[in-house]
Amino acid sequence: MSMDLDIALIVNEEKFVKKYSFIYTFIISIILLAPLYVYVDYNIKLHEIKMEIELKSIQEHVVRQMDNFGNHPNETFEFPQLPQSKSGLYKEDFSVIYTQVNNQLPSYVTGYDSLDSHRYLISKLPSKKYFFAQYLVTEKDISFSSIFLEASLIAFGIIMLILLLSFYFLKSFSRPFQRVNEKLDDFIKESIHEINTPLSIINVNVDLFDSIYGKNKYFNRIKSATKSLATIYDDMDYLIKQNRIEYKSELINFNEFMQERVSYFELICHLKEITVSFDCAIFVELYFNPTKLQRIVDNTLSNAIKFSEKNSIIRLTLINKENDVVLSVKDYGKGIQNPQKILEKYYREDEQKSGFGIGMNIVKSIIDESNISLEIKSKRAQGSEFIYTFHSSIVRKIETK
Repeated sequence: MSMDLDIALIVNEEKFVKKYSFIYTFIISIILLAPLYVYVDYNIKLHEIKMEIELKSIQEHVVRQMDNFGNHPNETFEFPQLPQSKSGLYKEDFSVIYTQVNNQLPSYVTGYDSLDSHRYLISKLPSKKYFFAQYLVTEKDISFSSIFLEASLIAFGIIMLILLLSFYFLKSFSRPFQRVNEKLDDFIKESIHEINTPLSIINVNVDLFDSIYGKNKYFNRIKSATKSLATIYDDMDYLIKQNRIEYKSELINFNEFMQERVSYFELICHLKEITVSFDCAIFVELYFNPTKLQRIVDNTLSNAIKFSEKNSIIRLTLINKENDVVLSVKDYGKGIQNPQKILEKYYREDEQKSGFGIGMNIVKSIIDESNISLEIKSKRAQGSEFIYTFHSSIVRKIETK
């Protein structure tokens, strides 16, 4: 049983505050930015109206210039050159008399029109009054960059203000929970120590009795029971610390690791008259966390023992499949009625059996976050097989023995 009571629990209040600060900021920002969208839309329309008025003013200036010129066939009329705008005179079929407009007109209908960033005002002129022209067209580019810049600054200000307020209030609200969490952490550490101590005392004294008086079947049962209890305890310990401590990966000799876990369950198997066969024709090194690997192997093996009949066998095989490593745990027991449900939390197929129904759910949480696949094969009254595939990303070395 692997215990490390000196591991410092990582307080995750910071993650809680950051996560929900962003969530609240997103929700409130959506609510508050809706009026900003209306404001931007209003400013764009207002900008369009101002542009239309400006184009009309430009056309009035051009018409005034032509009126002032009057009818002087022997003189040359100098068409007004206005900054940032272009104008032109067109016949009834919109053929050009004179124009400064280089772009294609968006339409041939009088009124205000647009094409991309260009705005046009097409106005009808009195017939044959101005150089036989029927239409006066004025073009000017429009830009909404100032509107969008203003909206962006307002949106950024709103989001930052909400984020800071959310972070501040959630940080304040989380302080009481943090104090409770710290007390709970202390309680958990003390409880783990209190549970671990009697288990260790029982195991030590049973071993001492065995060394003095020889093996005793009753004490063997006690030791077997403490090992089963230790497996449940390890599951609870992992479940409590899950997402609260960092389980670092390291190089593991998978062969030795499996031999050690098989030896650990040897006494339990012996009392149930179950044989465990470990067949391994390869040498494997994994880069993985030993605690997580132990939870996978122990829970799978203890389940196989729990549901195996007396005088049966459990076969463990370790093989390579291309660059992957496959661990198979096969029993010839009663089988699993609902193979997929076995991975659900608190699910127990046989209420008479010991355990809380959390072991295989812990296994599922580990393989889901790691590069490990699980296939479950089971037939009623024929047994079950759990096939774990450790993919190449966590396999460091494979050698044939």
